[in-house]
Amino acid sequence: MTVDVVDLCAQLIRFDTTNHGGGDARGEREAAEFCATILADADLEPTILESAPRRANVVTRIPGDDPTLAPLLIQGHLDVVPADATEWSVPPFSGTVSDGYLWGRGAVDMKDFCATVLAAVHTLTTTGRRPRRDIVLAFVADEEDRGEYGAEWLVTHHPHLFADCAAAISESGGYTYHVRDTNGRKIRLYPIGTAERGTAHLKLTARGRAGHGSRRNDANAVTRLITALHALATHDWPVVLTPTVEAFLERTGQALGVTVDLHDIDTTLDRLGDAAPLAESVVRNSVTPTVLSAGYKVNVIPGLAEAHVDGRVLPGTEAALLSQVDELIGPHVEYEFLSRSKPVQAPVDSPWFDALSNALRSQDPDAVVVPYCLGGGTDAKAFSELGIDCYGFAPLWLPEGFNYRAMAHGIDERVPVEGLRFGTRVLEHLLLHA
Repeated sequence: MTVDVVDLCAQLIRFDTTNHGGGDARGEREAAEFCATILADADLEPTILESAPRRANVVTRIPGDDPTLAPLLIQGHLDVVPADATEWSVPPFSGTVSDGYLWGRGAVDMKDFCATVLAAVHTLTTTGRRPRRDIVLAFVADEEDRGEYGAEWLVTHHPHLFADCAAAISESGGYTYHVRDTNGRKIRLYPIGTAERGTAHLKLTARGRAGHGSRRNDANAVTRLITALHALATHDWPVVLTPTVEAFLERTGQALGVTVDLHDIDTTLDRLGDAAPLAESVVRNSVTPTVLSAGYKVNVIPGLAEAHVDGRVLPGTEAALLSQVDELIGPHVEYEFLSRSKPVQAPVDSPWFDALSNALRSQDPDAVVVPYCLGGGTDAKAFSELGIDCYGFAPLWLPEGFNYRAMAHGIDERVPVEGLRFGTRVLEHLLLHA
């Protein structure tokens, strides 16, 4: 059968694969079976692996023309975050096509990429073409939570499926980012993720003396917690330039014709203008309060107050960050890890980065390709534990003025249909030439 990437993506969106976290998820098995059907129609032999009932992952391998080349892993997740239909212009799982866009939860995070991969692979195999090297495909569950039913589980229980892969590609890179140089000329940046900050999600616990709300209490747990959170939230974390961020600043500055001063990052970011958001969150570590819990009655001072903070850690800086957290929160507050993952780094100057860049330029010859560091995290953290160089590369053409970065997890999530077709062509080029 002939497949169309827009139709594939719409069908994937119509599987409600909402992941509420804590093991509460739906629809992953049905979406996995759909992917397996498309892969089987392309004369491949997909395997569905369940980490728990209905928590399904799909893995297959495409033989390449040159068995001496190390395989490339292409991985994407099938689950999505919740969507409140009352906030949306269209039903979030309708897969509606309107005004040149495909609408629905997961349209950019990341059923678009899954669809472009399926379409590219199906086109190649059904037209008798083979990739240059073996390609391992993995469509996984549970990325929107902790990955324990998806990538983390696969890496732990089925590492042999990926053992010989040298590199991997997945979400959060390879999309059009429109900026202007110092002369006002339009420039199309395409950031490729070559690094991710690590995660240090912490639970802070303040203990004190319970008592009556009308009486003085110098051991108020709530006050101690608020003081600690204020210290964390207002701390001026030092600049740390990783190889990826330094390369982004220098190459983007050159493309835009602006002076880059690595000793004055704030001024440099100001000069980069619209390109600054790609770097401003990853020149430093961050610790952001997100959840508060204390008390049960207005006239009772509780003896315990708790908070969650979202810590993000640049490579090589975790020990310094935790030491600073200890100092800032003081002696009456302690912390423990809710979750913890290492930063990810892949080589910027490598044949893999060159291959990804060439694939983009095959469809946009004027593309300015730059490395960048993701502020958050992806399943790359799991697969990098196997020694795989992981890149954020989910190619997508985007029109000027389209706020792509606001789409993931946002209301009225949507993707341009021409962007999907562009991404499919880029992936076909990559499969044939990487």
